Amino acid sequence: MVTTASSSPLRWAGILLGFALGGFYDGILLHQVLQWHHLLSNVDAVRDMRMQVLFDGLFHALMYVVAAVALAKLWKARAAANGPGAGRQLCGYALLGFGVWHIVDSVVSHWITGIHRIKIDSPSPLAWDLFWFIAFGIVPAWIAWMLLRRGATGSGGSDGRRVAATLAAAALVAGPIAAVPAASDPSQIVVLFAPGVPGHQAFNALASVDARVVWVDRSGGMWAVQMDDPKAASTLYRHGALLVSNTGFSLGCLTWTKAALRG
Repeated sequence: MVTTASSSPLRWAGILLGFALGGFYDGILLHQVLQWHHLLSNVDAVRDMRMQVLFDGLFHALMYVVAAVALAKLWKARAAANGPGAGRQLCGYALLGFGVWHIVDSVVSHWITGIHRIKIDSPSPLAWDLFWFIAFGIVPAWIAWMLLRRGATGSGGSDGRRVAATLAAAALVAGPIAAVPAASDPSQIVVLFAPGVPGHQAFNALASVDARVVWVDRSGGMWAVQMDDPKAASTLYRHGALLVSNTGFSLGCLTWTKAALRG
């Protein structure tokens, strides 16, 4: 019996892997590297950076779950990776999942709910939204359709196994990268204090480690400081700090928050 593209046991493994990689791509590139937006950038009720950090973390956690389910399905369907045209089919399904992620994100997050836009500070956010929708949603989905319409033709062998291994490795690498962004200037520290820690207590804690205050949000919960001895910042956890970080992600949060509060 010939296995068609629509009935291939690799279908959901590939689609879910592509969907998870789409989420990781969005989180790593737009949240961390370019620092263009957070998940809830446009939600007025979530100006507190503690909530922004929380929901970004929940978003990544959801992508971990999707990736784990996809890897389990890929392992279960591993025998199908030796079938004819398996490599092309798996590529097609992964591209379809990747494109679907960006289509869903554009329609739901950018246009229906408006919880964020691709480039928050752009004078033409719709132009960026449309570019992202076409480049990373429509184009991958179209390429996927072109690959999958040919069905399960071609010779079997190692192609399917190579594609499966590459996609699995991409998901396993993307997850940790999403969780641990690259470090920035080690002397620049972002400190997030727990709710209930009064401003004067936070200030005294920062003064105790010779931290120079660069900026503080209106709630008094998040502080940006500079320190000559960044290693001493770890002692702030004893004074009610929830997060002490010098990562580019945290500093990007600071940049966005300052812009949002000015707007």
